[in-house]
Amino acid sequence: MTAIDEKIEPIFAEVLRRNAGEVEFHQAVMEVLGSIGRVVAKHPHYANSALIERICEPERQIIFRVPWMDDKGQHHIARGFRVQFNSALGPHKGGIRFHPSVNLGIIKFLGFEQTFKNALTGLPIGGGKGGSDFNPRDRSDGEIMRFCQSFMTELQRHVGEYTDVPAGDIGVGAREVGYMFGQYKRITNRYEAGVLTGKGLIYGGSRARKEATGYGAATFVQCMLRTRNTDFEDKKVVVSGSGNVAIYTMEKILSLGGKVVACSDSNGFIVDEGGIDLDLVKEIKEHRRERISEYAKIKKGTSRYVDGGTIWDVPCDVAMPSATQNELTGKDARTLIRNGVVAVGEGANMPCTPDAISAFREAGILFGPAKAANAGGVATSALEMQQNASRDSWTFEQTEKRLSEIMVGIHDLCAQTADEYGSPGDYVLGANIAGFVRVAEAMEALGVI
Repeated sequence: MTAIDEKIEPIFAEVLRRNAGEVEFHQAVMEVLGSIGRVVAKHPHYANSALIERICEPERQIIFRVPWMDDKGQHHIARGFRVQFNSALGPHKGGIRFHPSVNLGIIKFLGFEQTFKNALTGLPIGGGKGGSDFNPRDRSDGEIMRFCQSFMTELQRHVGEYTDVPAGDIGVGAREVGYMFGQYKRITNRYEAGVLTGKGLIYGGSRARKEATGYGAATFVQCMLRTRNTDFEDKKVVVSGSGNVAIYTMEKILSLGGKVVACSDSNGFIVDEGGIDLDLVKEIKEHRRERISEYAKIKKGTSRYVDGGTIWDVPCDVAMPSATQNELTGKDARTLIRNGVVAVGEGANMPCTPDAISAFREAGILFGPAKAANAGGVATSALEMQQNASRDSWTFEQTEKRLSEIMVGIHDLCAQTADEYGSPGDYVLGANIAGFVRVAEAMEALGVI
């Protein structure tokens, strides 16, 4: 990664000291601070006004216990989090994640990333993130409902359409959002549709929301490819994951003429050189809620399943890491480069390690960082808030058109910023600087708060 400017090094050292052990947060902060040295050189007051320190410090961090009861009548305690990172541009906005790996450092890294991602959309939303170390896998609908109700019983004190607007993330889909919204409505006695996004269509959700993150990531990569006079047509693509982001990344890529040959889940990955049957993946993951290994059992002879291993060993033209943070390592990146990859788009949040990002940048591979390529989901969440505020409901075509315009705009902003700061084609630098400047300008305008 780019070395941190000497004027900013003491700030990063203080971040490390005050947030000991939070390695994912350190990684996210280092990526941004490593990119803004040129901004500080051009605008020295940023380094002299404690503005960078304030950007790296959440406005508030909320940790709470979540008691819940399983179907056998046994009681359990999970830990809940909400980090309201920055509201200079608008109310805090960011998803809720239910996964055993969730801890404060991960939620802080996600909230920090979300701040700049949201800024890149150009929409009036700040950054935040939340979640719990609750594991929803293999839990019944009743257990999920009781947990979501308990979680929202505390969270409702801290959220609102003008304060903080959560959405879904890993482990939190329309079902979980519905249970949380129902509990919020029950406790507050208000039908405040704008307090949560990712809702079902029947009670205030937006069309194209579930597709948005995946569609947006594919659109961003298509824009990158076009800068080199090519596109997805006839490209061989590998997409990690098989959740919401991965499924709709694959769907958009197929519509653009690409061929997806591999996808995965936490147990292993499938390879189908003839092209992944997306309808089958949807049936297995969205309806049956089974492991991706079932795909190879159904499509015997045309596909294979690899238990464990790394999906990045599969040769491809375009790689779309869409599962979780730090899933693609430096070793994986070098394998992809040897196998001829031309573009990488981060569909998940920070799925590439610093070593991997460095390898892609040094090799001149087109690389779309998460805070830019992954912004389609939150952009459409903001469009859902807009529809809720006006008591309106847009068509799928209206929403997808607006999403596409936003993603093209993000791409162009990142590219133009990289050019302005002397690194043409460096989308990491472009995204970090463009997002930072938008947040910094708003914070300066609001005073030291």
